[in-house]
Amino acid sequence: MPDNGFVESFDGRLRDELLNETLFTSLAQARVATALWRSDYNTARPHSQIAWQTPDEFASTFTPRRSLALRYANGSAPAPVAPLAQQGTPNAGNELKTG
Repeated sequence: MPDNGFVESFDGRLRDELLNETLFTSLAQARVATALWRSDYNTARPHSQIAWQTPDEFASTFTPRRSLALRYANGSAPAPVAPLAQQGTPNAGNELKTG
């Protein structure tokens, strides 16, 4: 059971509105019903916590934050704090030889 109150609330709502009220005879029926419920929940129902918008309307108000990843030309990780180790020649002469 998750410890997140939002997840527990959502799980309870999904269970009450969909799974407890319907008897499914196949997994395919359950998947179709779940997809329809998810579409209705995200596109048709306004939610009080997001200013009575649907989740799709609320999500459309955000702009992607891609500029942060493009800041680093060689990748999205920041530069290392310590300098890189010097790359020298291998010490092949110090290796023990058997035989």
